[in-house]
Amino acid sequence: MKLDAKIPSGHIEQKWSNYKFNAKLVNPNNRKKYEVLIIGSGLAGASAAASLGEQGYNVKLFTIPDSPRRAHSIAAQGGINAAKNYQYDGDSVYRLFYDTLKGGDYRAREANVYRLAQVSNEIIDHCVATGVPFARDYGGTLDNRSFGGAQVSRTFYARGQTGQQLLLGAYAQMMRQAAQGTVKIYPRREMLDIVVKNGKARGITVRNLVTGELESYSGHAVLLCTGGYANVFYLSTNAANCNVSAAWAAYKKGAGFSNLCFTQIHPTCIPRSGEHQSKLTLMSESLRNDGRVWVPKTKGAVKNPNDIPEDERDYYLERIYPAFGNLVPRDIASRAAKKMIDEGRGVGPTGQAVYLDFRDAIKKQGADKIKEKYGNLFDMYYQITDENGYQAPMRIYPAPHYAMGGLWVDYDLMTSIPGLFALGEANFSDHGANRLGASALMQGLADGFFVISSTLPSYFANAKFEEAKIEDTEFRDSSEEVRKKTEKILSSKGSKTPTEFHRELGKILWERCGMSRSEESLKKALKEIPRLREEFWQNLLINKDKGFNQTLEKALKVADFLEFGELLVKDALERKESCGSHFREESKTPEGEAKRDDENFSHVSVWEYKGEKKEAELHKEKLEFEYLKPTVRSYK
Repeated sequence: MKLDAKIPSGHIEQKWSNYKFNAKLVNPNNRKKYEVLIIGSGLAGASAAASLGEQGYNVKLFTIPDSPRRAHSIAAQGGINAAKNYQYDGDSVYRLFYDTLKGGDYRAREANVYRLAQVSNEIIDHCVATGVPFARDYGGTLDNRSFGGAQVSRTFYARGQTGQQLLLGAYAQMMRQAAQGTVKIYPRREMLDIVVKNGKARGITVRNLVTGELESYSGHAVLLCTGGYANVFYLSTNAANCNVSAAWAAYKKGAGFSNLCFTQIHPTCIPRSGEHQSKLTLMSESLRNDGRVWVPKTKGAVKNPNDIPEDERDYYLERIYPAFGNLVPRDIASRAAKKMIDEGRGVGPTGQAVYLDFRDAIKKQGADKIKEKYGNLFDMYYQITDENGYQAPMRIYPAPHYAMGGLWVDYDLMTSIPGLFALGEANFSDHGANRLGASALMQGLADGFFVISSTLPSYFANAKFEEAKIEDTEFRDSSEEVRKKTEKILSSKGSKTPTEFHRELGKILWERCGMSRSEESLKKALKEIPRLREEFWQNLLINKDKGFNQTLEKALKVADFLEFGELLVKDALERKESCGSHFREESKTPEGEAKRDDENFSHVSVWEYKGEKKEAELHKEKLEFEYLKPTVRSYK
């Protein structure tokens, strides 16, 4: 596998401009000759469909839900970053670039991160123009709030529903193109394989989730906008349909998979309440603007939190990290919460939580003002816990949330398979070892609205295409491969459901490769996961229906998670350093903070599939830092 990042020449401030000027274009009259297949209808997928449809390409978009509006992007709450500097507090494109690269612990490409910061301002202008109702201050100016890992207020928001409003905006633009005939939407379809012909991605095999039929589609390029893989942990903040299957299919066809062990644990989630749960619920990081995180100073304190006096409370983030306080990055806040709980100072019925307290903010600003900012989040907390966050502190605990790892892509967002692109959370490119809050929405819209609309035409203009029909051998072979896998699952005669296997896998990964990892724990996981995978194929209880069958859908996802989870652990074992969300117990400072090893691990890990029952091959893309030299990441 050859890894060429294709970083443009020139100063970092000019690289993206140079790229766009030098890129080849496709004549408007020729664009209708090209078919683009987009998998996923979240922010990256919907915005890519809108922008490419606007340019005149023929776009087919495939999505699992019955409506593109139900993609998981809708669940994002807190906001979207941009370097507008509306608060006149010292923000700039370069500062956003610095905060993002530092927040990722210097494990991302400089050029990709700078482009993201550059494009951020255009995203806000475009979204406002398309009607996204961002919050505004009393004078009518767009409002901002702060998020973790930054000392400026740069996060634009729509109360606690920012993802929903942005997705509705991108969806509206996509449906405008659907009405004009350039975009066609295929709901209730799940992509199960990539078709590669003559070395290029030329089509897909999907399963119609209503009829169970396998369908083939051909095109000139395939765009994976399928999100992340945090659901490999079983309990996560991701929607139940979020999976790794599309990316895993691409990996098995030759696309490199990068930095799998960089999985973000979000510090503010509603704690689990029992074995019955199938997912966890996020409480927006924006709450840490006004909420103060604390635990009792003494172990085993089980009092009503309102009865614990001020001098018996430990506001540990403010104490340990005074420069950033409650707005430290997510990986640091999560590990700090774990440390408090490991010391026996956890709260709530299980002792697996810390407090997020709005008492002081309500005293200062009034309950109405807090409700104006976060009302829907408080309502959601009440509906789930039957506790009033205005009257007593919320209980929160870290949970798997986001995948910084993903398919390897170059500067064009193209994977190691020509013609196969990965956008948004599906790729690895922008966040390094830890994503800052409010940057996921930024990346999804940057990739979809502004990056792919320049890089995909360049690919089309430079490539030569042979005819690709769904009757071709490559398409028939792909369908047959998917059919055999499906029938193998349907022929199972066991006693454990796919959900039970998923829960067991999640428990292994959470305990062995969760907020902290060690060589010992990772090697244990590498023994446990293959045993569980073997049992899956021998003891699976499955609904035999070949048509509409949600148990089959779940089983297909779990089968891929059981393979992917093993590679994730191998990636964590190989990276013998601590950086960002990847915390190795053997690599920490005397104060217990993450200790990077830039000499040996300043690279992107890229895994290549070598075949069934063969070890994946590790490749390394060396990271070069010309403008921001890696330093010890400190938020104290």
